[in-house]
Amino acid sequence: MFTERTSVGLDVHARSVAAAAIDGVTGELVQAKLTPSHDHIRSWLEDLPGPVAVAYEAGPTGFGLSRALAAAGIRCEVVAPSKLQRPSGDRVKTDAKDAVHLARLLRLDEFTTVSVPTVDQENARDLVRAREDARGDLMRARHRLSKLLLRQGIVYSGGQAWTTTHDTWLRRQRFEASALRLTFESDYEAVLAVKARRDRLDEAIAAMAADSEFTPIVRRLCCLRGVSTLTGFALAVEVGDWHRFTGNTIGSFIGLVPSEYSSGTSRVQGSITKTGNTHLRRLLVEAAWHHRARYAPGKTMRDRWELATPAARVRGDAGNRRLNARWDAFRARRKRHVVANVAIARELAGWCWSLAVLED
Repeated sequence: MFTERTSVGLDVHARSVAAAAIDGVTGELVQAKLTPSHDHIRSWLEDLPGPVAVAYEAGPTGFGLSRALAAAGIRCEVVAPSKLQRPSGDRVKTDAKDAVHLARLLRLDEFTTVSVPTVDQENARDLVRAREDARGDLMRARHRLSKLLLRQGIVYSGGQAWTTTHDTWLRRQRFEASALRLTFESDYEAVLAVKARRDRLDEAIAAMAADSEFTPIVRRLCCLRGVSTLTGFALAVEVGDWHRFTGNTIGSFIGLVPSEYSSGTSRVQGSITKTGNTHLRRLLVEAAWHHRARYAPGKTMRDRWELATPAARVRGDAGNRRLNARWDAFRARRKRHVVANVAIARELAGWCWSLAVLED
């Protein structure tokens, strides 16, 4: 319940901040145009009738403003933009109107907040996302190189691509035309550079996963098939506070639940919503494919179990058996594999949640 006297809405941009304050006693509306400086915003808030509560939308400016206001003793809520309630007939959007709208929603408590990570959590999240960017850059660099060779009628047929043997084959390629030779060398150099950058990030993530506040969660998550150290660490830092979800709601947060349109007696379900964190959804979908094969714990899985607690090992083994049985059931029903895998990924998210909140 809103208890402060003044509710403030901030429409925050990189170079400007539109502010609107509503006094709950007099009903007065005060609007201002502020700079993004935290000190300037804080000094403006201190001149308002207190106590004051602030709300602004999550965006590219990050959580620095929220931390600065919290340190000054001002309640600050970071609002999820996709969950904001807006009038359907409103066709005029300005920064000032957005700030007033946020202030009114704050007073009514009609908003959905996002979880504000700590500085260490945000730094770890940035590291994981840098690795994800490197993965995408490497894929694109490899595609450019392979398609360049394909246009010249050169196709590798010596086995799996991007292995040591494939790399040796690439080094043997020679071109007479200087322009083509320079293009090939440029694309090949780009592949090597991005691969080296990805490997450096992998080493940094492995080191942090072995000795950080996320280590216990990562070791528990790695009890599931398809969840390696990189995947477990990414899940841990992207979700952050697992206790704000349940086994049922975690799938909705990641966007792995079916969309629905129901009216009256009709109920229509469509494809998955694909809302929330795209990175998490991709990791879980890729991990779900590992549960398709027959379940037989090997040395890699047992080595991961040795790092986890007995309760986590038992829980992980139960999850692996359950998900493999679900795959068998879908195959027996001749379910399309891509559809079945998404269903497995949704259930895998629930098993990850149960391991993340498991007490050591």
